[in-house]
Amino acid sequence: MRDQLAEYDAVAKAAEKFVKSVAEGNSKYAKELFIDEAVLFGYLDGKLEHGSIEQFYRNVDTVPGGDNFKARIDVILVEESLAVVRVLEEGWGGRIDFTDILLLLKMNGEWKCVAKAYNQNSSTIQG
Repeated sequence: MRDQLAEYDAVAKAAEKFVKSVAEGNSKYAKELFIDEAVLFGYLDGKLEHGSIEQFYRNVDTVPGGDNFKARIDVILVEESLAVVRVLEEGWGGRIDFTDILLLLKMNGEWKCVAKAYNQNSSTIQG
């Protein structure tokens, strides 16, 4: 069952932690959002990344978003204890555009991310 609009706002607020970490190049905000067991899947410059969310933290802590980094959060679905968020990113590290899909569960009354999958726009892939 679709949840109340206020819950969409709560999900968007949780996803802002992800965007803030990427923009600032500091994983501390994302670590508040993701559970320890969260997983990551996607291709970065053509190389498959998969496994622990720790890889995402390393990427974020190594490369800040940069001055021209932009992001948009779209809450796609909220169903009581499940949410799907799409985050569009432009200019990460000065060159990469991503589409991220975040899967969140409401755990102990708080929205937590359990999985992140992403696509790097092909026009930004370096060989």
